[in-house]
Amino acid sequence: MEPEIDFLKIGKATDLQGRDRKIYRILEIFPGFLSIATLLVLTIFSYFKPVWVAYAIIAFDVYWLLLVVYMAIFLITSYYRLKQGLRTNWRQACEKLSANPHDPDLKIDPQSLTRTGLKWEDLWQIVILPTAHESEEIISECLTSLIQDGFPTKQMIVAVTFEERIGLEAARQRASDIQKKFSDKFGYFFVTFHPDNIIGELKGKGANQAWCARQLKKEIIDANHLNYNNLLVSVFDIDTVVKSGYFFALTYKFLTIADPYHNSYQPVPVYHNNIWKAPFFSRVAASSNTFWQMIMQIRQESLVTYSSHSMTWRALNEIDFWGSKNVSEDSRIFWHCLLHYNGHYRVEPVHFPVSMDVTCDQSFWKTVRSLYKQQRRWAWGGENIPYLLFNTSKRWKNKDMDRGRILGHILVQIYGFHAWATNALIVGVIGWLPMLLGGDRFNSTVLSGNLPYITQNLMNVAMIGLVLSAVVSALLLPKRPPEYKFWKKIFMTLEWVAVPVTIVIFGAIPCLEAQIRLMFGKYMGFWITPKVR
Repeated sequence: MEPEIDFLKIGKATDLQGRDRKIYRILEIFPGFLSIATLLVLTIFSYFKPVWVAYAIIAFDVYWLLLVVYMAIFLITSYYRLKQGLRTNWRQACEKLSANPHDPDLKIDPQSLTRTGLKWEDLWQIVILPTAHESEEIISECLTSLIQDGFPTKQMIVAVTFEERIGLEAARQRASDIQKKFSDKFGYFFVTFHPDNIIGELKGKGANQAWCARQLKKEIIDANHLNYNNLLVSVFDIDTVVKSGYFFALTYKFLTIADPYHNSYQPVPVYHNNIWKAPFFSRVAASSNTFWQMIMQIRQESLVTYSSHSMTWRALNEIDFWGSKNVSEDSRIFWHCLLHYNGHYRVEPVHFPVSMDVTCDQSFWKTVRSLYKQQRRWAWGGENIPYLLFNTSKRWKNKDMDRGRILGHILVQIYGFHAWATNALIVGVIGWLPMLLGGDRFNSTVLSGNLPYITQNLMNVAMIGLVLSAVVSALLLPKRPPEYKFWKKIFMTLEWVAVPVTIVIFGAIPCLEAQIRLMFGKYMGFWITPKVR
């Protein structure tokens, strides 16, 4: 008798059998089909019905302008909240909460005071750090930032989990060096080695994290009888540098929301570790990603866990940790929780930054290649669309399921990945096709003469979003290292003129490639972005 399949742990259609496998394959085809069909229809109609496409392009340009204004408002709001979060003394806020939780000046949800019954002193911070090829320097910088955060290190459990597949001897040597430097700096310091070639696993970060969490549960948490309700767990990319105060900001958020055990917690990812050294196109791509995450923090109904984030150990244990068969483990953990709890799970924004590396390889062209592959891996998050559609249909009859919330998330994901793959191409390429393919029957019309003028004017107004992004990027930059002149910051601000090109080369194209790969069942592995300092 075959074991029962846990549908919430599947990674792709080949994990299933029979009718389920066929349905899942159809759903994997859907995102790519939708994007390609959109581009093909607009291209074909540019020849046969150029007037229709011209009106569609004008309507789309108006939509794009309104979207830019809409996003600009969210970006400004998020920037204000981020600066407010950085100005707040979160330790003092936690201490005040512990001393007098019913103080009306705290302005917190009164229900939250009865959900946990905890004070900040009761909580442990677990930090899981998966690593593969990264150097001791990068690991040490991450661990040092945890010490300097300010949260009592005796209330921290830090786990560094190495990959055996990169060479067990090399991994053990680095682990030994790290242990010598940091083993006595935390309440518990745990090192593990994720075995290679475990049957059914995809070689990636999710499998490494899951292995580590299970070993940590057995050897530290259960062995020392730690209360699951008192544990917050953060899983960080190994290049993550925590800004002082993050864990108190996280703790305060956990203690002051109404349903803390059914929430993940998402800080703002900034890419400042090596931002002054990285090539311009990498900086622009990284900052664009930061701004998107900042905007999503205001659009909380659309917020999903990304990269370095936190959640409760209780929720993580209840879903049996990360899946080991998918690439996009950072977002999949949220979707898993959302479905496991029948829609009663969300992501709470933490308006506080954590810093990571801008993509930077050993040469210019290697960086181009690495950035493209990184963006393609991120775009592979489209694998979650068939996962959500399939599992929602499987659980549809569950009376406890919040169908509205789940369907809302699904629609946002479909729209988001479709826009990622097509919007920049529609604006930058498709918009010119009616004039190129429409022939005399279109170019002789008044609309043909007005189309470039209308498009140009709408896009010029939409440039306010680009200018705003450049300004916010300059405001967020860390202090200029002494080896760089003042002009460097000016040039870094002006680099934003490259956005129209970068969003095509490092946005739409890798996203479209990822969707086509998924469409044809050419499943991707986990690309480890090189980290060169």
